[in-house]
Amino acid sequence: MAFHHRSYVLLAFFVFVVLAKYQVKGDLDEPCETSAYPPHKKDTIEWYPVNLDSPPQERWMQIAAKKKTELAGMIGVIKNLTRIFFKNLVVDWVDKDWGPLAEKIPQPYSDEIKGIAKAAEVPLGEIVLYNIFYEIFSVCTSIVAQDKTGKIYHARNLDFGLFLGWDFKKDTWLLTEYLRPLVINVDYQRGGKTVYKSVSFVGYVGVLTGIKPGIASVTINERFISDGGYIGLIEWVLGLNDAKFMSLLLRDALDIASSYHDAVNVLTEPQLIAPAYFIVAGTKSGEGCVITRSREKTDNIMSLNITSNAWYVVETNYDNWNKPPVTDDRRTPAKTCLNQVTQQHISLPNIYNVLSTKPVRNKLTTYTALMEPLTGHLESYRRYCPDPCPMM
Repeated sequence: MAFHHRSYVLLAFFVFVVLAKYQVKGDLDEPCETSAYPPHKKDTIEWYPVNLDSPPQERWMQIAAKKKTELAGMIGVIKNLTRIFFKNLVVDWVDKDWGPLAEKIPQPYSDEIKGIAKAAEVPLGEIVLYNIFYEIFSVCTSIVAQDKTGKIYHARNLDFGLFLGWDFKKDTWLLTEYLRPLVINVDYQRGGKTVYKSVSFVGYVGVLTGIKPGIASVTINERFISDGGYIGLIEWVLGLNDAKFMSLLLRDALDIASSYHDAVNVLTEPQLIAPAYFIVAGTKSGEGCVITRSREKTDNIMSLNITSNAWYVVETNYDNWNKPPVTDDRRTPAKTCLNQVTQQHISLPNIYNVLSTKPVRNKLTTYTALMEPLTGHLESYRRYCPDPCPMM
């Protein structure tokens, strides 16, 4: 019976891929969204302060305790998925052996994770796993654009949950569904004043989307290459490298950077657990780029170039010098819609419309974030994609 159950799940995943290929191809011909903004107020993401002057183990305790039911529900989804294939072997292994791995995570992040586990009443190993999950499982679209006056805008869709369970009743990815209630905006403060801000998930101490007012904004997209995050993560667990987690490096960059160029330099140098794209925006004309990172080095930097009419950069999960696969081409519709908007009319509302166009928005899309580095403005919204909608 177990064998047939597993075979059914694998077959279902195969069917999903086939359907996704069909849906994405069809959705490329859909018109660009022009009236998605403003979104409904109910989808606005709430703000929470994190006091960096507090001891690390206390910083997230109030948020984690408040959202512990939702956090436990999301972790339960991951547990149930692993049980389909491995019964309780993986769950027992994580609970027993992953807790001590918190000591390998640099401070203050290690203590922050311990505090979250305590407040949420979740085994430490499960919170450790949750915090490294995004190194290998995210799918995203990021845009940096400059208007005619030189103002820089930065926005992104965060897509997450591919192949991590399907809800047949609601016709959506299961983990994506459980992640949406965990999305929060975080205001990191010292001395009662904002240092930087991010869009994050309850229980997650890294930064995938962040902004330092008057300095820079940064987003992370996963890079799909053969020497991927799985390899780096295994090496890290076995003690074979001391590479950096990309989301913790991004948080470091926001904390210490005093300029756009500082942020770029911080993100180009260290060895990483997983390959990634860092998308960075600054406050001055021309300050916008996509940093293409392997685990060991920077492979490419694609920057705004206003003199050559390159007034925007778009990054999904594929190298900019190669064509994206036809099964997952979000780059082409994003660029098509940006060109329709034109540089003269580019704005955060219009970029939100671009990010609302299918398949840029799809069933994996968890949230959309809009940022303006010069002013420090950040607004974000939970996203949903009712049928007809591409699965990825």
